[in-house]
Amino acid sequence: MEKEKTFEEIKRERMMLTLRRMCYWLCAIGSLWVSPAVALFMGIALALTIGAPYAKSNKKVSKYLLQAAVVGLGFGMNLHSSLAAGREGMMFTIVSVVGVMIVGVVLGRVLRVNPKNAYLISSGTAICGGSAIAAVAPIIDADDNDTSLALATIFILNAVALFIFPPIGEALGLTQQQFGTWAAIAIHDTSSVVGAGAAYGEEALRVATTIKLTRALWIFPLAFVSVLIFRSRGKRVAVPWFILFFVVAMIANTYLPIPEGLTSGIVVVAKKALSVTLFLIGCGLSLGAIRKVGARPLILGVVLWATISVVSLLVVL
Repeated sequence: MEKEKTFEEIKRERMMLTLRRMCYWLCAIGSLWVSPAVALFMGIALALTIGAPYAKSNKKVSKYLLQAAVVGLGFGMNLHSSLAAGREGMMFTIVSVVGVMIVGVVLGRVLRVNPKNAYLISSGTAICGGSAIAAVAPIIDADDNDTSLALATIFILNAVALFIFPPIGEALGLTQQQFGTWAAIAIHDTSSVVGAGAAYGEEALRVATTIKLTRALWIFPLAFVSVLIFRSRGKRVAVPWFILFFVVAMIANTYLPIPEGLTSGIVVVAKKALSVTLFLIGCGLSLGAIRKVGARPLILGVVLWATISVVSLLVVL
């Protein structure tokens, strides 16, 4: 029988919860005024020290806030320039997506990683991180543990990429175009790609966002192939509608007489929303999630990530 908590213990727990909530809201507001990378670090630091409250709400809000931020960024882009950037990265995208899936599945067998977990990690690495994993998981009947392991692996590597890619790009003297292409191909999640692009420069942000969202469209053929491989029928595919709205925003900015002050304002708000999004995503990391990943899935994720990062870097140089 559990021992009843004393009044002092209940009082301490309530004080701790109040402290966590105060720190959370101070950091959330502060993330509006810092770079996406710093905002992510703030979220991770909060999660790994005193713990972040509102775990379920953070996950839901970050998902929709990211989508709104991406659509908002579309109002700062020209359709013709974006199509040119997308065409330049199209062939590389096709080769990298197919290549990563094949290497990931084979390497998963070599490392004796659970087949479904290896498939999810490969999907997240090849296309768009957590979005691809969320779309594919129900199709292959992955259980919660498989999905959580894959998401935790991709999340950890995303956090690392957001911090190290811009300094590496600066050290190698990559142009805005080169860095944007590299980030879009080598970083998993859309949030981290946009964050890294924003940290490097306006042109890098435009290129990275366009190529990454083009890459995200591969969710549809991957879902179809997954149905055939795992013989799944009647499974729904999560449609990334925000990509369509992003394109609509670009078209509106290119062809409609929208005041420049309005579109500039929308882009500024979108960038601040992106920083808040990364803070919320950082709040989702925990020591438990890191332990849950284990060695083999993490090794698989790291090897795949290192491979696509190095190969894509050599191509853009």
